[in-house]
Amino acid sequence: MRRPVVGLILIGLGAFFLALAPLVRFYVADQVVQAPLNHYQVTRLESPNSTYFDQSDLKLKNGVTLRANNTIRGDVRANGGNNKIAVWDSTTDIYDQAKPDTPVQIQKFRIAFDRRTGLLVNCCGANVEGDSTVRMSGYGLLFPIGNVQKRDYPFFDMTTKQQAPMQFGAVERVRGLATYRFTQHIPLTKTASLDTKMPADMLGLPADKGAQKADRYTEAYNTMWVDPRTGVPVKQRENIRSWVQTPDGKGKMLVAQADLITLDKDQRDLVKMSDKTALQIDLVRSYVPAGTVFAGLVLLLAGGLLGLARDRTPPPVEAPRRADGKFGDAGPPQPLAASAAPGAPGAPGAPGGPETPGGPGAPAAPGASGEGAAASPAAPPGSFAARAAAPPGSFADGGAAPAAKPDGAAPAPAQGGKPQARRAPSDGRQRRLPSRRR
Repeated sequence: MRRPVVGLILIGLGAFFLALAPLVRFYVADQVVQAPLNHYQVTRLESPNSTYFDQSDLKLKNGVTLRANNTIRGDVRANGGNNKIAVWDSTTDIYDQAKPDTPVQIQKFRIAFDRRTGLLVNCCGANVEGDSTVRMSGYGLLFPIGNVQKRDYPFFDMTTKQQAPMQFGAVERVRGLATYRFTQHIPLTKTASLDTKMPADMLGLPADKGAQKADRYTEAYNTMWVDPRTGVPVKQRENIRSWVQTPDGKGKMLVAQADLITLDKDQRDLVKMSDKTALQIDLVRSYVPAGTVFAGLVLLLAGGLLGLARDRTPPPVEAPRRADGKFGDAGPPQPLAASAAPGAPGAPGAPGGPETPGGPGAPAAPGASGEGAAASPAAPPGSFAARAAAPPGSFADGGAAPAAKPDGAAPAPAQGGKPQARRAPSDGRQRRLPSRRR
């Protein structure tokens, strides 16, 4: 293949790779950088030296260790075929480590959110504790996918069913990973009304007040350490305090106080998962587009150099042309005809044949050395070599045939014993010999 053709092919490939780079960066990346539909994750939190009200014993227990197991499971079919929306179910089981079979509290909710932005949407059966009338807004479990900034974000609190800002605090390292720390304060908020009345003495009131109607209030300080590359929280801290108090606020009792923090092992697992997700994001946003641009420039440069380079390929070898005007290798020498062989009947100089011009006394042809001279191979009749070797004025040279002489008369010898000069044709035109081609 010639160099200009290869150069054009390389230039076409280079242009293709240059056009592919923005397509990968701005289209393919948007299709890849999004939350998964079938996500499954289990995160464990622990709070030592906690306090909670044991309803089975009707006692307030202090100095216990509380555990919280949070399970997130994606529901693939809940979005009704709209793959732009992800639906996740979250269940948190809080229990005393000394009594793991007796839950202290169980929290459940379902969220639906945009897979690219992470913003909550109200569809697909989203609810909090079975209450589907709750209108969610802001962010739920994830920050903006792959685009976390150092600013505040609105987050929806599932316990108090209200939105509160998640404020940026600082850049801190978690298991070697640089993260953004965000904090959220949930003010004291009424979360439920108790169905049963509480004894007055448990609420800090005189016993003669009798049983009192009470409501439950919750206050929380939530902290998240988020990987800014992915928007995934790799560490959480939930400082929760919950009270039961009378409507007038005079009677009050602390029913739960805990400072739940993600276990170290789960922190390491979340960091590994976030690193893997960040690598996938960087591939489609940076590495692949940059690689295609580099490959395109290299191909364009190589194609240009090959296209401008001089083609030094030698031309194809042509077949030689023979003396008879045809192409191809010359065949073996042709033998003399029997009628033209020396000494044959009818040959010139032989008995009964035509005599050689000049007679017996004529001088020999130039270059002949007598009887011992070796005969050269005969050329094909009518060829250039045959005509050039024929004596001037002979029939083979293109002249007129010698006139017949009376019997016994010898042809007139040439003057001075030299060959006669060639004569022009009788019609006055100069006859030209055919040109010899290579």
